[in-house]
Amino acid sequence: MSTQADTKKDIAKLESESALPARTLLGDVWRQFRRHKLAMLASAILIFIVLSVALGGFIWTVDPTKPDITNKNIFPTPAHPMGTDNLGRDLLAQMILGGRVSLMIGLVAMSIAMTLGTFIGAMSGFYKSLDNPLMRLTDLFISLPVLPLLLVIISLFRDSLRQVFGPEIGIFLLTVTVIGSLNWMATARLVRGEVLSIKEREFVLAARSLGSSDFSILLRHVLPNVLSPVIVAATFSIAAAILTESALSFLGLGFPPDFPTWGRILFEGRSYMELYPYRVIFPGIAISLTVLCVNFIGDGLRDALDPRLRK
Repeated sequence: MSTQADTKKDIAKLESESALPARTLLGDVWRQFRRHKLAMLASAILIFIVLSVALGGFIWTVDPTKPDITNKNIFPTPAHPMGTDNLGRDLLAQMILGGRVSLMIGLVAMSIAMTLGTFIGAMSGFYKSLDNPLMRLTDLFISLPVLPLLLVIISLFRDSLRQVFGPEIGIFLLTVTVIGSLNWMATARLVRGEVLSIKEREFVLAARSLGSSDFSILLRHVLPNVLSPVIVAATFSIAAAILTESALSFLGLGFPPDFPTWGRILFEGRSYMELYPYRVIFPGIAISLTVLCVNFIGDGLRDALDPRLRK
């Protein structure tokens, strides 16, 4: 009797387990990510910031570039929730437009850095003959002083690109290209280490024994397994790009004065910060909060994508 009862219990247990939905990697990552409270809070705040700068222009229709000298340097009021600058331009409208540019610079510069870093790291780790020259090239770029080099490059090529593409598009292309081209080194080292470990595993050896080409092995078996650390690195790269662009704009080497970014607004408000502190408080909070949220999301993704932390 006890044997029959145990058998029925086992059958019932198997039926209940089979009735549960199948677990997926994405579902496990999402469940682990939800346990990171700061990452979830940062995600909600970042989504609010992105929606605000993306859709805010349709709600707050004030022209951010239109001066109004009669209303210059007004403290926050219902008519101007973030005040106005020394030319009477609405600061909220400038923050919305500047946020679009700053976030776009972060995304595009991140894409360039991740593409370069992943390519160089994968080539270095997969092909032994390329390992030494590519890593020495990486060491060379790491040894370069990034901010002084950025200042020199932008000073040299800013005017020529402005003449070809216009003042806004020219400086945008130059900024994202330079920032992305000088921030790929950490990703390259990370990807190289992962590729060195993965290319010796059994499924890669099996694919090679079946006659798969190096390109096929790299594309179908190696790169998908290094995607997790690259995603985590991408979040931190966005934050670094936003900070770098803000520093360049603060130094007066970013976009033209009539085209606001968060860094440019901060740069123009520094001379008035004692009399009108709101001029630097609002862009400073926007930059700090965005970078902080992106970093917290990166921490949450790092924990969620680590298989040792998932149950």
